[in-house]
Amino acid sequence: MSPIIQSLANGSAYGYGMFVPAGAAGAFESIASASGTGSSGTITFSSIPQTYSSLHLRAITRQSTGTTGYGNFYIRLSTGGFTAEYANHYLQGNGSAASAVGSSGNTIIGNIKCADNGAAAGTMGVLLIDLHDYTSTTRNKTLRMVNAFEDNNVSGGAAIQLASALRVNTAAVDTLTFVLHSGSWTTNTTFALYGIKAA
Repeated sequence: MSPIIQSLANGSAYGYGMFVPAGAAGAFESIASASGTGSSGTITFSSIPQTYSSLHLRAITRQSTGTTGYGNFYIRLSTGGFTAEYANHYLQGNGSAASAVGSSGNTIIGNIKCADNGAAAGTMGVLLIDLHDYTSTTRNKTLRMVNAFEDNNVSGGAAIQLASALRVNTAAVDTLTFVLHSGSWTTNTTFALYGIKAA
């Protein structure tokens, strides 16, 4: 596991109060981590244990192609066909302007940013995700996310996103997939998945 991810998980995970349930101190358990290979644009966590109340994911991200300073990737919950069952909402700011986007009837959770090959060397995107009540088979699934990328090498190549997504499907979530729209995940890309115990 990346030292950055491990440090965040162990040393300061609970400093992000908006992402951790009350009384959850000491409740994070590592489920799995995965790194980019430099040859694939897909990272998948499958057979996720159904023994936690919530899932939490942290990632540092970069794609191998692109020149704008940032790339785009999408998320899918569980396996199956690309059915139009997602609603996405984003609030984004870059220091000088803000924008908001909402859409429904989507086949993916999309428009998520990462650093790309045009960003300064060593620059990474960051991603924090919470998925609550993921084992339920009677309720739809809601995901919340903070996503940021910073690059002084490219004009306008920086922003922070606050986002939420709804999956209109009551099936339990046992798989998370992160797919780039182009290129491959670099070898210094790391995703770390944690389970949060019930209070």
